[in-house]
Amino acid sequence: MKDALAFLHTAQVHVPTFERLVRENAPALRVRHVVRGELLADARVTGVDDADLIARVNEAMHEAAAGGAKVVVCTCSTIGAIAERTPSGDAFRALRIDRAMADKAVRTGPRVLIAAALESTLAPTKALVLSAAQNAGIAVQPALLFVEDAWPHFEAGAHARYIETLAGAIRAAAIEADVVVLAQASMAPVADTLADLGIDVLSSPVPGTAHAVTLALALSPT
Repeated sequence: MKDALAFLHTAQVHVPTFERLVRENAPALRVRHVVRGELLADARVTGVDDADLIARVNEAMHEAAAGGAKVVVCTCSTIGAIAERTPSGDAFRALRIDRAMADKAVRTGPRVLIAAALESTLAPTKALVLSAAQNAGIAVQPALLFVEDAWPHFEAGAHARYIETLAGAIRAAAIEADVVVLAQASMAPVADTLADLGIDVLSSPVPGTAHAVTLALALSPT
């Protein structure tokens, strides 16, 4: 039996998260996960316009689709734009996990605070938000927040400290925002920590997975 849906991750820690989200939406859906951590590491060094990086992201997306998946989702925001443009013909649909989040953000309010623990994620996410706003015919004012001291905690496996560091910085910066965009999938738990903030704090895994599952079910043979 062929896979219906596949994910390209840049960290192993994301596999159980997205497996669980798929099961919550469609328990019987066949899913494939491919982890290529070096793609994020290289993107942080070369930038996302590097031709070799683009070629390798495209190759990884095709690798993820090798089980027959009709939908392949990149869960890394830094390389998401590259992944979304992967040439696939009619073989599969290439998606980025954060597009559904961006579409909701621009409809929530014009002052969009984009927060990230990796500086390399900020420019791609800002471009995504501006693209979503243009598609919706809405004017937005994106602001960027780079929480530089958070990522070392993630790399060390200190996830509680990672979320705590992000939440503190975002809480201080969100005073003049209408909505907060958590630019990396790993930041999703911050939304619960900031539930009392009084504005929407949006993360990508839940809406992105729901959209991907719906599309995979529509495109896969019954």
